[in-house]
Amino acid sequence: MRSGILLLDKPRGLSSNAALQRVRSLFERVKAGHVGSLDPLATGMLPICLGEATKIAGDVLSGRKCYRFRIGLGARTATGDTEGAVVETAAVPAFDATTLEAIRQRFLGRQTQVPPMYSALKRNGQPLYKLARAGVEVEREAREIELFGLKLLASTVDGLEFETLCSKGTYIRVLAEDIAKALGTVGHVTLLRREHVEPFETEPMETLESVTQAREHGGWPRVLPADWPLGHLPKVSLTGAQAARLMQGQAVSIAEDAINAAVGVAERVRLYEEAGRFLGIGATDERGIARPRRLFVG
Repeated sequence: MRSGILLLDKPRGLSSNAALQRVRSLFERVKAGHVGSLDPLATGMLPICLGEATKIAGDVLSGRKCYRFRIGLGARTATGDTEGAVVETAAVPAFDATTLEAIRQRFLGRQTQVPPMYSALKRNGQPLYKLARAGVEVEREAREIELFGLKLLASTVDGLEFETLCSKGTYIRVLAEDIAKALGTVGHVTLLRREHVEPFETEPMETLESVTQAREHGGWPRVLPADWPLGHLPKVSLTGAQAARLMQGQAVSIAEDAINAAVGVAERVRLYEEAGRFLGIGATDERGIARPRRLFVG
């Protein structure tokens, strides 16, 4: 199985790691890693990097995410979603469209957010969610996030549904609690779906069922090429001799190559051999020297 990226539609009730292990078992235990965790409650796009594609997981992780989520108003839970026990209740004040629009506008743009205790962030090597389960709460440093879009999809007396396009590191459970607080009550997430991860917003997803069915029939599900999310990086094409040297860790000169004349100085570039095979990620300097940074094997 060649390296690549599987866009899995993670089902509800399964952790991201459990979904990853299901995929690995169907892909003959290939090296793999998921990009951006989804809570067991959540469904939706979970990019899984297979084989050498694990080397570009950071590029995928940095992309913006689109979520659809529903807030249950009037009750706050220990986990911020339906998995936890109710720890606080409050009356839900009357609100109208004008109030909701003002709140929506307030949450757009750059802001800071304190990560929840029920998260995979670590303190002294210990995941915060393990501390939370033990009844221990520690201070968490606020992080800067950004909401590029926040659209109200539905509104009832006891709940709100939104869609948001946000930066990496955004916790939707915290966002839901903060929106409820701005409304004068408390709340928690009752539905969460990741609609897409950039740059895969228009790409179809596979399910565990479709992956299983493909393998049972001796085939493979749709897997995107490992360089698919790297289109924003300049492309450098190498001759056979240049590619051979580069794959041995040596720098090569591309200054005289007309095909690479437009590359110039770039911190990171995509590297290809003449036949079009993706070799990995490199960097070029002002002298037209390309150096390997992260190469693909095989």
